[in-house]
Amino acid sequence: MLNKLHACVAATLLALATAAVAQTGAANYPTQPIKLMVPWPAGGGVDTTARMLGEPLSHLLGQPIVIDNRGGAGGNIGTELAARAKPDGYNLLMGSISPNAVNVHLYSRLGFDPIKDFAPIVYVSAVPNILVVPVSSPARTVKELIALAQANPGKLNYGSGGVGSSQHLAAVQFMSAAKVDIVHVPYKGTSPAEADLVAGHISLMLDTTTCLPFIAGGKLRALAVASKKRNPALPDVPTFDEAGLPGVYASSWYGLMAPAGTPRPIIDKLNAEANLVLKSPDMQRRMTEFGAEIGGGSPEDFANFISSEIKRYESIVRLSGAKFD
Repeated sequence: MLNKLHACVAATLLALATAAVAQTGAANYPTQPIKLMVPWPAGGGVDTTARMLGEPLSHLLGQPIVIDNRGGAGGNIGTELAARAKPDGYNLLMGSISPNAVNVHLYSRLGFDPIKDFAPIVYVSAVPNILVVPVSSPARTVKELIALAQANPGKLNYGSGGVGSSQHLAAVQFMSAAKVDIVHVPYKGTSPAEADLVAGHISLMLDTTTCLPFIAGGKLRALAVASKKRNPALPDVPTFDEAGLPGVYASSWYGLMAPAGTPRPIIDKLNAEANLVLKSPDMQRRMTEFGAEIGGGSPEDFANFISSEIKRYESIVRLSGAKFD
């Protein structure tokens, strides 16, 4: 009995000592540069968001935040590297919808678990998909586009950045809600799809905000945004709910994460500082110009959101028929 008591006391003292070390580490954190993994090439939405957040966050933390771009396999390669990194607060991930919610349904095998292998820090932003058509299209509203598709089943087509991309899965939601048959034309990236859309070679896209310059330049017509409220970058464009097709919600979202096991005091410190950045007028202005809805909130808020997105996209991916071995 005495030995068991000694063991219990020792375990309690060890736990208290560990907590004290963690608190001390958090108080001094960070003392060296922080690596922020971006599992996509430079220049895309994830990379842009990481850099917008990283610069002011580094000023608050007093240490550089170094972006590490590791693209490939729909974001899986860099995300797996982040999952295996040391959980010390000096290895972070700019998570996003594909690797952290969708890919678990697309790929037969992943080298990481999107829930168990990461500690969510803060939800950063979301960029809603936008239904766009060439200016030469006779459709000027969502209802007119649906009528056009119903009158020409299988003759209209839509572009995307590839099978399983945000544009593909957003269009799947649109077609399901509208009960129309539109042919998918997957491209190797968003840019060539947009080029063909502008030229009128394809009928429509559920594009990301990279299409905003084409809308502003009068080359594309925006019919609806796939979010619950209007996008500040397109204040005159209705949501799908307002356009008479409720329930079409599709956004590319981004959030700051760490490898599972990162001390909670460090998670809390990063969350607090990131929330300060997200509330700043300068960041809100930049996010609005990017066409993004700004985030924020607690780590638990972000964790609950990720879980809900994983569940929501299970049926959407199944409906799309997309699958990678």
